[in-house]
Amino acid sequence: MRNVVAGAVLGLASVFGGSAVAQDNPVVVELFTSQGCSSCPPADAMMQELAARDDVIALAFHVDYWDYIGWRDIFGSPQNTERQHAYARAAGSRTVYTPQFVIGGVDHVIGARGMELADAINSRAQLSSGVSVTAQLNGTVMQIAAEAGSSQPMTVQLIRYSHSETVDIERGENAGASITYVNTVMAWDVLTEWDGAEPLSLSAEIDGELPSVVIIQELGAGPILAAAEVN
Repeated sequence: MRNVVAGAVLGLASVFGGSAVAQDNPVVVELFTSQGCSSCPPADAMMQELAARDDVIALAFHVDYWDYIGWRDIFGSPQNTERQHAYARAAGSRTVYTPQFVIGGVDHVIGARGMELADAINSRAQLSSGVSVTAQLNGTVMQIAAEAGSSQPMTVQLIRYSHSETVDIERGENAGASITYVNTVMAWDVLTEWDGAEPLSLSAEIDGELPSVVIIQELGAGPILAAAEVN
């Protein structure tokens, strides 16, 4: 099993290989993971490669439903778990898994499957939503502007994440491991709902120095239509 997992990680590296090209509208890749899940470290390692790409916004959402087996994920939250369940409901599924990648709010990849993940990212990058967003930080105020080619119900979300956190895990399935997590989501909030009928302009107060991501997503855990990152 360890050899299969290692092969998946190497497969991802060979597919990406540093050939990423920056895009105006990068693909958002969300990883639902847990420090208490023994299958998650290979997917957590993949995030380091994804985070280095200019055409991807990689975000790790730690869930809390593994906490009962002996180790409380220090980044886990019920809000992150609910986000994953919302994606499952939107896909017509009653179950959730870790690790699970969600690409563009639509495509699901269970486990550390490098080729499947790369194909999903490449396919999503070819699509155009007609929605664009820009974000700029002026002091402690984030200025956000967006336009849409058609009217539809959307949410504008602000996500804050940490570039790198190393955790020594003392109990649970990963007991004794020291794991470095990248792009770990520390907070996410819905700033407003927007129908796209008129251009959007809004501002949000930012506390601290964590990087920020603005996501525009179809209402109800639908496709991610646009995203912008501010480091």
